[in-house]
Amino acid sequence: MYFSGFCLENEKELFKEYIEENDFTVSGFSYGAIKAFQYTLKCIQEKKRVDKLQLFSPAYFNIQSIKFKRLQLMFFKKDENEYKNNFVKNTIYPNNISIEKYITNGTYDELDELLNYEWNEENLSTIVNANIKLEVFVGSEDKIVNSEYSKELFRKFGEVYYIKGVGHSLT
Repeated sequence: MYFSGFCLENEKELFKEYIEENDFTVSGFSYGAIKAFQYTLKCIQEKKRVDKLQLFSPAYFNIQSIKFKRLQLMFFKKDENEYKNNFVKNTIYPNNISIEKYITNGTYDELDELLNYEWNEENLSTIVNANIKLEVFVGSEDKIVNSEYSKELFRKFGEVYYIKGVGHSLT
């Protein structure tokens, strides 16, 4: 199962180099990483089998200030298209690949959830304690999230692949 990022759909092929596709692997990109994580926690509660959770550039804003988050939401409300265009530009940085075919409209509520989602160690431990292998992929040049902080959090719970020279889209 794969979960798409904010303002994106069907972008899974961007991660073909890393993604493992089978009935027992759950994966997601950015905002989709949050959704994949939540889905996996639900699977644990419902005693459904998941062997691996792959998070591609998980949306990690725990360290951002409330002011930063409010400004992001304000800019989105002011001009959704401009916000989306800037977001996409930052997603593909430092490369200039075309992701136009994956772009869709995101919502204010999705952005609010993305910005205010709190990754916590208790839930991450739940994944580990359920014997689910966690793989996290982050780019060293990410302009969306702070990849250093993300790397430090997730490496306590699984394998983190810190990819030099790539941004949020891992390309």
